[in-house]
Amino acid sequence: MIGLLLNSKECDEMKYLIKREMDEILFDLEDHRIDHVVKHAMEERYKVLFSLFKRFAPAKDCMKYMRGKFKNIHKG
Repeated sequence: MIGLLLNSKECDEMKYLIKREMDEILFDLEDHRIDHVVKHAMEERYKVLFSLFKRFAPAKDCMKYMRGKFKNIHKG
């Protein structure tokens, strides 16, 4: 385990960077031209990013990025 201390501005920047990366992955997952093997790797990366995002973001923001059985409920 690795510890990390961030100030408020750095924390906001981390949230921003993680959100942008997750948005890009979500967009690419909708592309039918991408092979399913690549999409599987992207989904695994998304899980790691979401896990990290949950440590920085409030629950309301996390709900927007939930996938799986809650995907259709919280879209919007």
